[in-house]
Amino acid sequence: MSHSSMQPRRPMHRFARAAALAIVLLVASLPSFATEWTYHVRPGDNLWDLAARYLRSDVDWRRLQSHNGVADPYTLPPGTRIRVPVAWLREQPESARVAFVRGAVKLSAGAGMPETAATQDQRIGIGGWIATDANASATVEFADGSRVMLSPGTRIEFDRLVRYGRTGMVDTRMRVQQGRATHRVEKQRGAAAHYDVGAPSATSSVRGTRFRTSVDEGRETTEVLEGRVAVDGSHGDADLEAGFGSRNDGRVRARALLPAPTLDEGATKVDALPLSLAWAPVQGASAYQVDVVDAGSPDVQHAETTVAASPARIDALPAGRYLLRVRALDAEGIAGRDAVHAIDIPAGPAPPLTLRPADGEVVFQPRPRFEWARSEGAVRAHVQIARDAGMADRVAELRSDDLRTRAADALVPGRYWWRVAAEDADGQIGLFGEALPFEIADPPADPGLSEPSTDDGRLVIRWRAFRDAPRYRVELSRKADFSDVRVNEVVATPELRVARPGGGRWYVRVHAFDQAGDEMRIGGVQEIRLPCRLCYVAGGAGAALVLLLL
Repeated sequence: MSHSSMQPRRPMHRFARAAALAIVLLVASLPSFATEWTYHVRPGDNLWDLAARYLRSDVDWRRLQSHNGVADPYTLPPGTRIRVPVAWLREQPESARVAFVRGAVKLSAGAGMPETAATQDQRIGIGGWIATDANASATVEFADGSRVMLSPGTRIEFDRLVRYGRTGMVDTRMRVQQGRATHRVEKQRGAAAHYDVGAPSATSSVRGTRFRTSVDEGRETTEVLEGRVAVDGSHGDADLEAGFGSRNDGRVRARALLPAPTLDEGATKVDALPLSLAWAPVQGASAYQVDVVDAGSPDVQHAETTVAASPARIDALPAGRYLLRVRALDAEGIAGRDAVHAIDIPAGPAPPLTLRPADGEVVFQPRPRFEWARSEGAVRAHVQIARDAGMADRVAELRSDDLRTRAADALVPGRYWWRVAAEDADGQIGLFGEALPFEIADPPADPGLSEPSTDDGRLVIRWRAFRDAPRYRVELSRKADFSDVRVNEVVATPELRVARPGGGRWYVRVHAFDQAGDEMRIGGVQEIRLPCRLCYVAGGAGAALVLLLL
């Protein structure tokens, strides 16, 4: 039912309500029948056929003749209106269909039926229920094409699912026990057609509209997006038009919905996930709900989140066209109007798993190596490097048929971001993965060489450990330009032990390897002066050596 007023009606006195109920019951029992369905006669119709088609088996066609004052049951002029009391109509139990399932969803197919995991096209009868997990959603379709979408953490029980024969009228009644549900209700034609949504404190009745209901820790809300909704509470009721909502706790308190947020709309075609959706603050908002639905079926939900403020992050979506919807919540928890933005997610391989550089890694190699895992169906990869997290200020675009590549040109020291996408054999490039930051830095100017010493006649040179380098390469040369290298060794620890080189002037330089196997020099060339070879034996570990840094 619907009414023109949007203001709560005054609660009736208990006696007045009882009297009104008695009057309703009395009127319903009179021969005139307050609730009737009207049939418009078509050529060839007669009362026998109409009775067989629409009436219960215990209702004789003669009652239909008497109720409508039909003089000749053999002849019914086309266009004649035949009034049929709803109580006489044939009823048949109906079932609801699970139209969509995402994540962990459970249901009971009917009263007393066991709990099972919900699957698409599964049926739910009277007394059944369906419940979504904290990261799941589901859509249920009814006999008249109406649908209800369950957000994460929602449970709905079905009290009545009835079709009135071939009249086209369907009576659908449910209870939202917990969570949030969005209802898209087909226009209800006929006096017996109902779509009622019960909650602990109030019931919402509609005759063709789109609205939301929620129940959360004793807080119940109704929000009307299209059409009208009648909300009946134990201490009052209200008729809500589109753009209005109510907080229901026995009393129904109506208010205008908050306006839709203004989105900072990005590109319609998305090339990377996760996606960041931003918007301008809404005055009076305490939080925001964000969900992602099919563009072609907005009652099929693929993601939902609640955030305190902009922006919201959407991590993963399969290929397709979607609507991003953002609404503000007021202090009472009533959700406002939707801001909507359409996006396209292209087909193609999933983004490869990035390996190196890791998130926030400092790289001392101006031409760093980038590595990733192979995505299923991928034949090559595309790498982008930029100076900003949004990847707008790109400095390099690389392509590789392998699982690694190196920047073609040296990168100046600074902060960068990189991401990678996979390409399949048909040339379809999938989404880029998340952009990860890394830093290019100059290696330390001083390797931290300690004063050389001797141990059992061997020269020992130590230096400061360089981050988590797995290996080092050390060179000793008689000439500063390293044209006369005498020692070139790779060691696993920051220490070199060599058999007694000759005395005099030597030049040292140290290189470190990173986890990718790339080599970088640590600091500049170091000059040392060693005593004569005999001094190693005579002086032992305490022999005096001179270290000069260039």
